[in-house]
Amino acid sequence: MLIPVMYPNGKHDQVKDFMLSTLINNHNIVKFKRCNGWVNIPTDNIRGAGSISLYAGEERRQTELASAELIDIF
Repeated sequence: MLIPVMYPNGKHDQVKDFMLSTLINNHNIVKFKRCNGWVNIPTDNIRGAGSISLYAGEERRQTELASAELIDIF
């Protein structure tokens, strides 16, 4: 899937979805477009951009080891 993005120089492009996180983390883009509009990276909420320490609940995601064990069962 291609996602519209805007680079710091103002140029627009479309990138593959798997590239988006890398572009955001390396500050290579300033905006990307979601289905509900443009996301301004410096000011808008972006998934994964928060601190893990803010969540005080129980961890419910599977570890890689647990996932591998499930695969071995089948």
